[in-house]
Amino acid sequence: MSFDNTKLLDFLDEIEKELTRKIVVVAVGGTAMTLLKAKPSTIDVDFTIPDPYYDDFQIAKEIVQPGFQVDAYHHCMVFITSLPEDYVKRSTPVQKTKLKKIKLMTLHPVDIIVTKIARLDESDEQDIESCMKKFKITKNQIVKRARQIPSLVHDKTFQTNLKNFLKKSSKT
Repeated sequence: MSFDNTKLLDFLDEIEKELTRKIVVVAVGGTAMTLLKAKPSTIDVDFTIPDPYYDDFQIAKEIVQPGFQVDAYHHCMVFITSLPEDYVKRSTPVQKTKLKKIKLMTLHPVDIIVTKIARLDESDEQDIESCMKKFKITKNQIVKRARQIPSLVHDKTFQTNLKNFLKKSSKT
């Protein structure tokens, strides 16, 4: 199943009906790229949710039972990467939604790229290239942000992925 903006917002509308208070949800990965119109759709739904709102989202998701995989990571986490605390401030609010209880945001494009480099499979490489092109992200911006994430500075896999990505993208 793939999700375009309409399907993503319809899903969140159903979640919102089950919420008892306002929450913040930050779309990550392909979900964020779809909401940012950097790709037409995503094959999965991924969010990172600040701790005060995480349980609210999970309870609503259990009630809704969407019938597809929805990954909700705890505050600062995206897949296996822990972002700095400023990730919410750097995120962009999604405009023109009818959501009233959900403040929907997308991860900053540089943070999308950094988290995709941490995993780096073939589809991640395509997403990174697309993100860099659409948002005019430079390699220096990526390296600078990666240095702000202590867990990545010492992560050998991330450093190898980053080095390989930078080498590969300099050839194109």
